[in-house]
Amino acid sequence: MITSKQNPKIKLVQSLQTSSRTRKSESQFVVEGVRLIEEAFLADWKTDFVLHTDEINPRGVRLIEEYENKGIPTIQISSNIMHLISETENPQGLLAVLKWESLPIPKILDFILITDQIRDPGNLGTIIRTADAVGVQAVITTPGSVDFLSPKVVRAGMGSHFHIPILSKEYEQIASLSNKLNYYLASVQKGHLYTEMDYLLPSAIIIGGEAEGASQSIIHLADKQIHIPMSGKSESLNAAIAAGILLFEVVRQRKINYKKSNI
Repeated sequence: MITSKQNPKIKLVQSLQTSSRTRKSESQFVVEGVRLIEEAFLADWKTDFVLHTDEINPRGVRLIEEYENKGIPTIQISSNIMHLISETENPQGLLAVLKWESLPIPKILDFILITDQIRDPGNLGTIIRTADAVGVQAVITTPGSVDFLSPKVVRAGMGSHFHIPILSKEYEQIASLSNKLNYYLASVQKGHLYTEMDYLLPSAIIIGGEAEGASQSIIHLADKQIHIPMSGKSESLNAAIAAGILLFEVVRQRKINYKKSNI
């Protein structure tokens, strides 16, 4: 049992929890809790080791046994150490260090999401989860965005990190992704009504940052700006809510077209 905070694995976990630089240099990240670690296990995600206390529930015990059967190290630690390294207020007694290798992007792009300088981890995690729900092919973050492997983003993503390609790219790389994509930038009361666009075409939906909106680099990249009409007094929508509305509109149009083509 590990009881010392000086243990190399404990120090690694602490650094991965707090440092984006460490996550990038080590190509590792941390997942906490039974549900998220189950998602990683079911996705057969590469796992370096699992830490646990003796307070885990029966579901967690079974998960530990499954990891052990795969030959992945599982190490018991004291409750004090778990509280020290956990990023949650009430740790469930289970934590895993995983390898990060983004899932491959499809060669032919038809439906992607670009998040430009989204800095709120809860928003980005929710956006990733929504993108997964609608079948987006990939989520791409831009420079200045919150690290998509930070603990709060991973928790808000609810396991979607294991199902959808997520990458961080420079603006020049985004511009060269595909010459067939139509880039639609969500704006505040500017541009076309979002329901008037034809999302049957290969589409890239762009959501700008919460505070300052989209960067000039993304604005220059966009083919069209679109907006969601609001009848109330609020100046703008939450970024995650706006992303959900736009992504589901793409799905709605494509489902209608599919039904029509099969009549």
